Amino acid sequence: MHVPTAIAVTSADLVLPAPDRHTPGAALLHPPEQLDLESSLAETGALLERHGHLVALVPPWLPRSTVQRLHTVRAILETDRIALLGIDLPPLGTALLVRQLRQLSVCDFSPGIIASAARLLSHYIYAGALLGSVAKLDRVRVPVGLGAHARSWSPSAQFAVMAHPKPHLAKLSGGGSQGAHGPRGAHGPRGALLPAGPEFATHLTFARGQLTSDWVTAELAPAWQVQGVLENPLPAASPGWWGTPKLVEFAAGIPDLSVLYQLVASVRREECRWCGLELIGDRCGFCAAPLTAPPPPASSARSRP
Repeated sequence: MHVPTAIAVTSADLVLPAPDRHTPGAALLHPPEQLDLESSLAETGALLERHGHLVALVPPWLPRSTVQRLHTVRAILETDRIALLGIDLPPLGTALLVRQLRQLSVCDFSPGIIASAARLLSHYIYAGALLGSVAKLDRVRVPVGLGAHARSWSPSAQFAVMAHPKPHLAKLSGGGSQGAHGPRGAHGPRGALLPAGPEFATHLTFARGQLTSDWVTAELAPAWQVQGVLENPLPAASPGWWGTPKLVEFAAGIPDLSVLYQLVASVRREECRWCGLELIGDRCGFCAAPLTAPPPPASSARSRP
């Protein structure tokens, strides 16, 4: 019987509900404050024994102690069957990517293909948030002008922010934008144009923080023509990532397994020159080796007299 490659997270709030009865859940790798090293080794070893391979997302916003624990466990177990993938998405976007990998894990893809597919699928995730303040938003690489910083002090201020795939910020009125126009975009008051949405079928997942607004469901979802909307509890890491608890986070992605399968299957497969696993793209998800060998240093490449 085929046992799916284990898809792992470090927090239970990054596990979105399965879209169907065939999609498996995610494995939870407990952080150091919840589990000592010996127990972590036993936990991970049991997953490898059952599933054969383990794929874990390691976003840069994870606590340093959690990241160190993951690498320590991998090193002590001396295994090349654990993929630690550095994917830079906001928390809800990360959860959405995890669900897509869970969907693909039941397909006939090898573990190497599933691991390297994470980078491919991340390009098709649209992640953002409605924020009550952008005073601390610079840390997530979304440009914030002085005017937006000043308007953040207004108690009625709201900002529509896209962090991925392309950073964008638009100032809205206190109650959100006043209308949506065009097939894939939305306009706020005073001509504030929100970024164009995805040009493919998506479902929208959103999570409410300490901001009361229906802008995501009433304005953004119709403007993006999403095929479905799902509300989920806000991940614990979201207020810190966005710099404020006054937010409604959202992420749109491809929901259909057949589309995800075709997307991954259409990419040319290669064999990792280091560990031998299959991969798509330019880097192995398990050993991180590039597809092609790096060029020799300039000094050694020069011919000597």
